[in-house]
Amino acid sequence: MKIALITDAWQPQVNGVVTTLVELVTELEKFDHQFMIIHPGLFNTRPCPGYAGIDLAIRPRRYLQQLLQQYSPDAIHIVTEGPLGWAARSICLNNGWFFTSAFHTKFPEIFKASLGIPLFLGYAVLKHFHQPSSGVMVPTQSVLEGLQNRGFQNLKSWSHGVDTELFRFHEKPAEFPTLGRLPRPISLFVGRISYEKNIQAFLDLDIPGSKVVSGVGPLENELKKRYPNVLWLGILPRDELVQLYASADVFVFPSAADTFGLVLLESMATGTPVACFPVDGPLEVIGDSGAGAMLPDLKEAVLSAFEIPREKARERAETFSWGAAAKRFTDHLVPV
Repeated sequence: MKIALITDAWQPQVNGVVTTLVELVTELEKFDHQFMIIHPGLFNTRPCPGYAGIDLAIRPRRYLQQLLQQYSPDAIHIVTEGPLGWAARSICLNNGWFFTSAFHTKFPEIFKASLGIPLFLGYAVLKHFHQPSSGVMVPTQSVLEGLQNRGFQNLKSWSHGVDTELFRFHEKPAEFPTLGRLPRPISLFVGRISYEKNIQAFLDLDIPGSKVVSGVGPLENELKKRYPNVLWLGILPRDELVQLYASADVFVFPSAADTFGLVLLESMATGTPVACFPVDGPLEVIGDSGAGAMLPDLKEAVLSAFEIPREKARERAETFSWGAAAKRFTDHLVPV
């Protein structure tokens, strides 16, 4: 099958959407599917206001239509609701082409946190965007039900996976030279340092040991100044990131806006349990497995997670297969 993936998020960006696409394409190529990934790097771009490191395509419609006509895909999947996503939506509607789309990010929550835009307005825009889609792929059942309650239609459940060979299991926290002699226990956050991640809830915790953060984002410089006792590592190469996950005693996930949270699976695969709020992403990823502590009080969640056996975290991660995720993805696609 020839599949066109249209996405406003792609390398060199480092985030859950990009990781999902890379892993998905890698898995589907094993079954001889072909891809055209249409991303901002193929167009003239400008920086996304307020989000350093994210570039958006400028007036992409004409060239995007040319690319799609030349490639002549069997299926079109719109990954994101940015400029490329809106242009692809318009092209499909004008040509009478069927397409699927995905709901990866709770943009209304991000816009409310960063710009003060009411939630109802943000969701009205996204509902309009996805309305003509033949299938809106959603990563968790709780997010799907929430969108149903807001009037979204054609919703399809589509979970994600983790590479358990890359993110190897460690029976005890590994030694990672970059951390030096940081006092243990080590509490780790990996992700974009931005409004929707609620990272301050982690940084403000009064917990024993040391805090480590890996990632970049619009709040990075401000938070570095406010929290000088935190070890800030920026973006690490993938192999070093694996070591970092494995070296931690607990992975702290303070976000209440993520639809899934691939970083949870990556941490758990190395054996590092997680601490988080009982919200959409963690409820799907952790469930009732005991691989993490989900509590309304994040400090209590961290302290509880210190006691979770690393084997339990790994066992839960092993239930998420990219093979199964790729199969479900192709099942949801529709002919153009």
